[in-house]
Order: sequence, then structure tokens, then C-alpha cells
Amino acid sequence: MQEQNSAVSGTDWAALKGRIKDWGRDFGFADIGIARADPAEAVPGLMRWLEMGRHGDMDYMAKHAPLRAAPAALHPGTTTVITARLPYWPEAAEAGMVLADPTLAYVSRYALGRDYHKTIRNRLQKLADRIRDDIGDFNYRAFSDSAPVMEVEFARLAGTAWRGKHTLSLTRGGSWHFLGELYTDLPLPPDEPLEEHCGTCTACIDACPTQAIVAPYEVDARRCISYLTIELDGSIPEDLRPLMGNRIYGCDDCQLCCPWNSFATTGDPDFSPRNGLDGSTLAALFAWSEADFDQRLQGSPIRRIGYERWLRNIAVALGNAPATPTVTEALSARRDHASAVVREHVDWAVRQQQRKSLQSADKRL
Repeated sequence: MQEQNSAVSGTDWAALKGRIKDWGRDFGFADIGIARADPAEAVPGLMRWLEMGRHGDMDYMAKHAPLRAAPAALHPGTTTVITARLPYWPEAAEAGMVLADPTLAYVSRYALGRDYHKTIRNRLQKLADRIRDDIGDFNYRAFSDSAPVMEVEFARLAGTAWRGKHTLSLTRGGSWHFLGELYTDLPLPPDEPLEEHCGTCTACIDACPTQAIVAPYEVDARRCISYLTIELDGSIPEDLRPLMGNRIYGCDDCQLCCPWNSFATTGDPDFSPRNGLDGSTLAALFAWSEADFDQRLQGSPIRRIGYERWLRNIAVALGNAPATPTVTEALSARRDHASAVVREHVDWAVRQQQRKSLQSADKRL
């Protein structure tokens, strides 16, 4: 981060903008756009969402709302946002196959590889260094889902993506991408905002397992599987557990059904699957010790949820799995776990398994 005031006289800002876009592609970004640091059009929707409590236990969303609405309050001097898009769809990511097999663990495709926060911020830093080499010191700060920034709105304003009905950023090449930003004081000419191209399609709304997309462009996080498995601390509401299926970290259903994602191409190799997370069994992952969790998920975004939530989520998925000796054995091994949260979810899963076993026995009679 640099905080010097940029007073670069004689700079051809339009030409610099073109060079920045070229440099961004050199660093692997699929697209670079420029926007004014003014997300005012999206602020009323954010405030309404917060007032309705749809952020759930994510108190930081309400606490930091003023910083989202005023970029210069987050980073003084900000007048322009350079927004970047980096695809992540991993090669051979057999999402459908994993979701169809309830004995396997489904991990959101973005989390199969390296932690995107580091990758994007490192590349944005390289982009900032290239700009500085060209024009001298300037005021900037890099972000990637790491601070209160209205990322999707800036991507829309900069013409790199539009907001889909699932509220994620979307392009004609799909939604399997990350966003990152450089807040700057450079007077670069902005790009034209991008119009949305969802039309009358409601595939994402219809596909949501928990009906979390309550209306086009509106998500109630309290029902979203990504929120339940990643953001929520403590107990997952019992009525939502059966709807989670085998999803142990995040959910991609609203993206997997999106027609635009049929045009997606393989993303950056940094996000290739690690540790077999694209097809491991629930029982195998449930057997990981805390040391296994810490070691194998080093450098992964999954690690931030902690071991307790990891076991909690897998316990729910095991409860939703078919009744088999393997599942029963896996759950039995955790019934006396030190965490009350883990024990509660294991006990629920055991009851689910017992009910399935009884139903199976009744059918045989």
C-alpha cells in the first residue's frame, strides 16, 4: 500500500488505462476495468438487505456498511477503482458427479485449491508496482474479498461483469471467477457499466436447495448453504440440515445450472484441486485429526472455518448419506468429541441413520 499523493503532471491517462489493462492480462487476469469510486446506486439495496436481517450473524456487514458505501472512508484519497477478474474453474472438476454421490464430500469449486485472497492480492500488487514504475508513486490499496468493498457493483460499473439473479458477478463466460480491486487516486477515464443479460431465466432461483434466493437479485444468507457451512458459528438449524445434502463447504448449485457457465473455460492453475478435495469420501475427511486438518489445508481458504465447523458440516452430510456400516462407524468415532457443537450434529446424524435403517428394514418385511 502506498499513501503518497499522486500529482503526476503530463500523464496521458487514457493511454495509461490501456497499458494497465494490458499489464493485467500479463499477470493472468481475464479482464481489467475502471470505475469511479461511487457505489451509490447499490447502497439502498445493501441497506435494505441489512434492515431485513438477511445478513444473519455476519455482524461485520452492518458494522462496516458505511465503509462499503464510501470508498474514501476505507482508504483516504480513493477516487478510482481498478477492478480485476480471475477465473478459477478447475480442470476436470466433476461437480455433478460428486453431488450425485451422497457418500462423497462436496466442496465449493472455488475452495479446491490455493487461497484466492493471496493469489489475487499478490497479482494486484504486481500490477500496482508496474503502474508505479511507469508513472511514479501513487496512492493505492489492494483488496480481494478482504475488506468492506462492493466488489460486484464495481465490476458492473467497470464493465467487467453484471450482477446475476443469484447476486454473484456474471459474464458471458460464466461466474466461475474471483474479483479483486485497487483503490487508487488516479484520474483514469472510467469504462461503461455492463448491462445484465439474465433475461427471463430463473434457473438459479429454481435450483437453490434451500430456497435462499428469495427473489431475483435477493439472497437471504440465513438460508444459504455457503453461509451455513462457512459463516455461521454454532448449530445449523435442523430444518435446513437435510437440504444441505453432501455439501460440506459452500454450495455451487446456482452456478452449476447457469446457462452462461456452459461457456466457462478452465481457470488459473493456482486453483487446481489439492488433497483430493474434488472427490473424497465423507468418512475419510471425517477421520482427519485436527493436525491433519491444519496441515493438509494450509494455504486453503477452507482452513479459516476451523476444525470444529469442519466436523460439524461433515456430520450433517453423513446424516444425509445412505445408511451403511461405514457411515455408522464414522459417526460412532465422534460421538464423544470434546466439542458440544460437534456432538450435537453427530447425534442428529446418528438419529437420521437409525431412521433410514428402520425404513429399510420395513421395506424388506
